[in-house]
Amino acid sequence: MLLWINGPFGGGKTQTAHEIRRRLPGSVVCDPEHVGFGLHRMTPPGLRGDFQDLASWRQGVVEVLDLALTRHDGVVIAPMTVTDSGHFAETVGRLRELGHDVHHFTLLAERETVLCRLRERGVGRFLRRVGGKESAPRRESWAVRRLDHCLERLAEPEFAEHLWTDHTTVPKTADRIAVLAKLTLKPNNEGALRTRVRQAGVGVRHIRAD
Repeated sequence: MLLWINGPFGGGKTQTAHEIRRRLPGSVVCDPEHVGFGLHRMTPPGLRGDFQDLASWRQGVVEVLDLALTRHDGVVIAPMTVTDSGHFAETVGRLRELGHDVHHFTLLAERETVLCRLRERGVGRFLRRVGGKESAPRRESWAVRRLDHCLERLAEPEFAEHLWTDHTTVPKTADRIAVLAKLTLKPNNEGALRTRVRQAGVGVRHIRAD
């Protein structure tokens, strides 16, 4: 089974994916973004655009996820924003055509909620202290520019199942996904402090410098 977790940057995809992995024995996170950043690194800086526009990204994601789903004995979780209908068909749709059990979820929130989450990222706070109020990580700035487009597109019926996350926590969002996918997660016995520390660690491990 594949759980594809969609949503805007700052919407909680990665945190939710790792929360499910933590509480679902045998599951694994396969992040399609890694393919995209690999392609960016081998492309001259002046030629870099949206890596999702590269057919090699879409084909590579399908190939790797198909391999994982075929040979890994457990649930595969892919946190990745996809808003283009064609790209969605060539990734999520193609995996379904290959016969895989794909459950797609879009995490949504009000615009101000997402902006608040982006501002409150630990790395963002640090860089603003060092560089001044207007300093922000490049990817967060890109995310803000794309936010309205993402929220508008991802609210469309083709990107269901929609899960609103404004007034819920990451563990509870993971619980909702598990119920909808008919999976059983281990109980969440973490205290609030330990959860915050662990989630901060997930955030730091997923910082991208390029």
